[in-house]
Amino acid sequence: MAIGKDALKMLLVTPGHVEDRDFDRAAELAQSENKDIEDVLIQEGFIQENQMGQLVAESKGVPFFDLKRERIDETLLLKIPELMARANALVILGRSQNGIKVGMRDPESLRARHLIEKRLGEPLIAGYITKSDLEKALGRYRLGLRGEVQRALEQLANRSIPAHERDNAITQIVDLLLQYGYQNGASDIHIEPYVKKVGIRFRIDGVMHDVLEMPKEIGEPSITRIKILAHLRTDEHRAAQDGKFRFSPVFYGDRVSASNSQVDVRVSIVPVTQGENAVLRLLSAHGRQFDLFALGLGEKDLERVRKAIRNPHGMILVTGPTGSGKTTTLYAVLKILNQREVHISTIEDPVEYDIEGVSQIQVNPKTNLTFAKGLRAIVRQDPDIIMIGEIRDEETANIAVNSAMTGHLVLSTLHANDTATTLPRLLEMGVDPFLVTSTVNMVIAQRLVRKICEQCRASASLSVQEKRFIMQEQEIEDFFKSKGYENLSKLIVFRGIGCEVCGNTGYAGRIGIFEILEMREEVKKLILKQSSSDEIMAQAKKDGMQTMLEDGLGKAMEGITTIEEVLRVIKT
Repeated sequence: MAIGKDALKMLLVTPGHVEDRDFDRAAELAQSENKDIEDVLIQEGFIQENQMGQLVAESKGVPFFDLKRERIDETLLLKIPELMARANALVILGRSQNGIKVGMRDPESLRARHLIEKRLGEPLIAGYITKSDLEKALGRYRLGLRGEVQRALEQLANRSIPAHERDNAITQIVDLLLQYGYQNGASDIHIEPYVKKVGIRFRIDGVMHDVLEMPKEIGEPSITRIKILAHLRTDEHRAAQDGKFRFSPVFYGDRVSASNSQVDVRVSIVPVTQGENAVLRLLSAHGRQFDLFALGLGEKDLERVRKAIRNPHGMILVTGPTGSGKTTTLYAVLKILNQREVHISTIEDPVEYDIEGVSQIQVNPKTNLTFAKGLRAIVRQDPDIIMIGEIRDEETANIAVNSAMTGHLVLSTLHANDTATTLPRLLEMGVDPFLVTSTVNMVIAQRLVRKICEQCRASASLSVQEKRFIMQEQEIEDFFKSKGYENLSKLIVFRGIGCEVCGNTGYAGRIGIFEILEMREEVKKLILKQSSSDEIMAQAKKDGMQTMLEDGLGKAMEGITTIEEVLRVIKT
């Protein structure tokens, strides 16, 4: 650990960066789970990682090196062998006018500093680096997925090797796909058979990326290995199968350094014309911050949500298409509400992340445990707060509304395009308009947009095509006029040029864009009259609601995302 527990408490608690009780809770969790207290404080959302890094660096009197803002010079990086960098928990970042910048977990280590100065022959600027940034930087030493898979394929090409060595090579290939998928932030790994090859694709930040191709004959044994891990039938090739398993991520290419946390993997295998198609969804709370502000909620909207969840009863609905981050938002709300004074129960399909202190139920069609039946059982469990993974049918909708009427706070998701269409959707499910107005406290609509890579972000003026498009979209043109940009030539936007950090895409990571509808009197009157979603939307705007498009364009002006990205997720 880069700083002692007592010193860390004085650094964080005394100035008020972290609550005393939150620090003590993190200390207990760190001890029980054998983790660094710094990791727990960040993972529990008690403090942001870059804030922690800045505070620790200031306490040590050294600069803080944030990899989001630092470019790693590969030629300098490789001047220090991987084993030396790993053993001393440091990484060479680049050269400045005053010397070579070195990110260290312990910048006060004179032995490590002298060792690196002697090897490089130049003065050092030692700075503090967070643990996760060190892990990412050390990952640069690895061969790369293609190189490591190629090495395993070369081994398989030797027909004379024993069967157990061939099995080991297949196991290594599957393990490499999981490790690299996780390290690159992939949400899904696709293994797709074609006529003469097997394609591997990762979904990163919501977009599919071709990663590599493998010989056709490697596909079937790789799928068999995945079936074994997920406890599926290896002799079944004509029916769809679903399963799950866990694996431990390795950060430094060294199993000794494996993370204490495990990654849940949901497996879906479907027969296709050329074999079997496998999709592996990686579900891990490691590095994921269930924090509403980190998810992208602005300060005003954040205060509205906090006010709504303080109600002891009623319903809060989160809406959006599949993959828009609805469940993550609900988990962030549950994290705020999860106190010992209340009993929280959930019914989910599937349970994506375990939350200590919350009773979580997994939908199971094989035992006829549906959302509706699970919800009926939950109501008899004396809950204060109920979370329903999704309202899919009339029965579930009516039970949820009745639960909200009888003194429970109900959280759920619903498939709808925006906040205004959510309320008529409930009416279509047979819920009485009076019950909708009496129970629904708030509707949150959201999408996920890719963030501009901070390593290669650059400012630019609008192109002629962009100006023409904006002038054709009245809502977008009105937004920029409201911000004082009647002359679009004065508008400065941001783009990612493309670099090694973002895989030359110009984007790295995702953030939410939101639309929050509060149930005010005029909106309730429209619902009672069963007005159209357009009328509800118009009234919500009059009440001061910011639309998703406006939120997204605001984030584009701040340099967080691009106008093209906002339009991609909203207009499609």
